[in-house]
Amino acid sequence: MSFPILKKYLARLSDASGAASSIWLDYEGKAHGRFFNCTLSSAFQPIRQLASGEVRAYEGLVRSVSAQDQGLSLWRLLDHAASDDESIELDRLCRMLHAINFFRQAGEGPQDLYLNVHDRLLSAVSSNHGHAFRRILDALELPLQRVVLQLPAASPQQGWLLNYVSDNYRRNGFRFAVNVPNANAALQLLDRLRPDVIKLDARELQDSETLLALLKRSAQENVVLVFKRLESTPALTVLRQLGEAADVPLLVQGYMLDEPRADLLAVEREVAAA
Repeated sequence: MSFPILKKYLARLSDASGAASSIWLDYEGKAHGRFFNCTLSSAFQPIRQLASGEVRAYEGLVRSVSAQDQGLSLWRLLDHAASDDESIELDRLCRMLHAINFFRQAGEGPQDLYLNVHDRLLSAVSSNHGHAFRRILDALELPLQRVVLQLPAASPQQGWLLNYVSDNYRRNGFRFAVNVPNANAALQLLDRLRPDVIKLDARELQDSETLLALLKRSAQENVVLVFKRLESTPALTVLRQLGEAADVPLLVQGYMLDEPRADLLAVEREVAAA
């Protein structure tokens, strides 16, 4: 591990009682969190460069730990949270949990960490989005520049809110990604939001002309494109053709390539062996 303050923090966690803390370590060194009566931990899905297969980033995903069933998703937990304050608490707990579990494994490597912001949080936080999480990263001396906050897709009526939140994250030093339903929506957002990353659904690749225009425009403006939910060979073929036609690198993410897992080192070993 390359982060001494994080190492000291983890050492304190390993000595603490799980019942007395909202975050603790298991016998493997993995951090867990507690929300109501649920035990939460992290899984990470790789985001790969399409041409080379190189892992460029990981998206942190919360997983509940349950001996009885497969556990609840973060979204279901948020939907059943009793208040906005509890939603904010859960969202921040998950981001802190992912940051700890990611950087204790990834060290000072080149990969970024993508973290979701639930749509309920856009309006629940009254001001200064990202400030609390930045304070956590600063306290642990973790690299803010390797964290990308993922904003949810927004309706046209929420456009002003997305503008406000994205500007606030940028002021706090974060890069941010925006999820969009299609290439047309992405082109409309480029000027208005100036995102660092745009995430598109790899199942929506029918409009090749607009997609090519988006690829070229994004490359000119240094905006990263990630095609998520890559789940089929035909979609993979189309993306390769688009990347070659536009002569730009593409990033891809999906169950066709990788399932989320807690152990980053296992992913790295598979990449090295390929």
